Amino acid sequence: MKKITILFIFLIFNFSSCAKIIKEECKVSQDRPNIILFVADDHGIDALGCYGNNIIKTPNLDKLAAQGTRFNNAYCTSASCSASRSVILSGKFGHATGSYGHVHDYHHFSTYDDVQTLPVLLEKAGYETARIGKYHVAPEQVYHFNKVLKADPRNTVEMAEQCENVLKSDKPFFLYFCTDDPHRGHPFEPEAWDMPNDFGNKKEGYKGVETVSYNPEDVLVPSFLPDTKQTREEIAQYYQSISRIDQGFGKLMTMLQETGKANSTIVFYISDNGMAFPGAKTTVYEPGIKLPCIIKDPTKSSKGTTNNAMISWVDLTPTILDMAEVDYKKEDFHGKSFNNIIDQKKPEGWNDIYASHTFHEITMYYPMRVVRSGDYKLIYNISWRLEYPIASDLWASSTWQSIHRNSIEYYGPKKVSEFLFRPEFELFDLSNDPNEANNLAKNKFYFEILENMKSKLKVFQLKTSDPWLIMWNHDSSLRGTGVNL
Repeated sequence: MKKITILFIFLIFNFSSCAKIIKEECKVSQDRPNIILFVADDHGIDALGCYGNNIIKTPNLDKLAAQGTRFNNAYCTSASCSASRSVILSGKFGHATGSYGHVHDYHHFSTYDDVQTLPVLLEKAGYETARIGKYHVAPEQVYHFNKVLKADPRNTVEMAEQCENVLKSDKPFFLYFCTDDPHRGHPFEPEAWDMPNDFGNKKEGYKGVETVSYNPEDVLVPSFLPDTKQTREEIAQYYQSISRIDQGFGKLMTMLQETGKANSTIVFYISDNGMAFPGAKTTVYEPGIKLPCIIKDPTKSSKGTTNNAMISWVDLTPTILDMAEVDYKKEDFHGKSFNNIIDQKKPEGWNDIYASHTFHEITMYYPMRVVRSGDYKLIYNISWRLEYPIASDLWASSTWQSIHRNSIEYYGPKKVSEFLFRPEFELFDLSNDPNEANNLAKNKFYFEILENMKSKLKVFQLKTSDPWLIMWNHDSSLRGTGVNL
């Protein structure tokens, strides 16, 4: 009898201990923030109310900025969909992971199997991971999500509605919400060359979405574009697509509020690259890589602030892991966490960013490497003897065709010949030359700055295992044996 009593007490003690451990583990799990990473497709800072555009209607995204932090110097590393998204989810530059360009069909660029990505690391840490909409990375096992949700990626309201169960998850969740808007719509080549692309807009509209249209005469034409009838008509379509994004984002935020989890959820709004117009998307000029980044973090005290730190999409994975309290080795990523500087206006030590573009489509080989340090920016056009290749959707755009077919000398502030045939190095002082029109690379007064920027690029390429390091004096130090161990 005494033995039975002792055994009973032992079992009760162990049961209580186990229950306590389980309770503590649940508490840790519940204390971790939910995270929503909302990624638009081809959306530049040119078309958001909170970034200064007083024509476009983006009330829900403007509200996010009013409640959180808007970054003024946020950059993707490559202005091409697949290449950019691989960086967002891996924290590494595409030239080091094999993600050189588009993954689909014959392009078939694919991330190395041993790369540890954000959704996989969060899943291991106990997060519910879910994605909806555009994916555009490969292979699936490297970028694996617990749940794959289905909806029309052009209807962000419908997309939001499909996320209801994720928002109600008992576990902390990571929701990767990716629209097809405002990417150009198919077919890219219109029946008549001067017809504007529809950017996914439909005459009959989308269920649950109010059609918000714009008068081409009212739109704001960015300074790098030609101010033509065709450009204005296409920007009006682009704006309409963005207003559809805004409504879906608003729906998602309303649903989040209804779950009671708004105060425990960190929300990001970013884009993969700049607007789908020649001179932005697929280039490393500012309109292509300088992008919106709005973050609402309920744990931060500051609201409605701006941050001038230079951050990059390569920083997103370590930042989100930091927010989620997931242990990781800093050396596993090329980026660094900016979690602790989100609510600062101009934090120290955030003055440099790098960009790395190699392909868009496989037929568009044009490797470029970039360093921006303070107000100076250096572009290294590695294959500068080649004509710059324009993506098929941008080539077919009425904006480009209006210049090309009429043999007009200038495309915006630049000569067409200068746009297509670029020098090996382009050095700009962005404080005095925001349009990147005055190349200082051969100006003797900027020789020391040029050499310093070149040195920064070489160090960056070496640190990030960039195969294109070989183009500096045939440096083959990264070549290796060709044997995977």
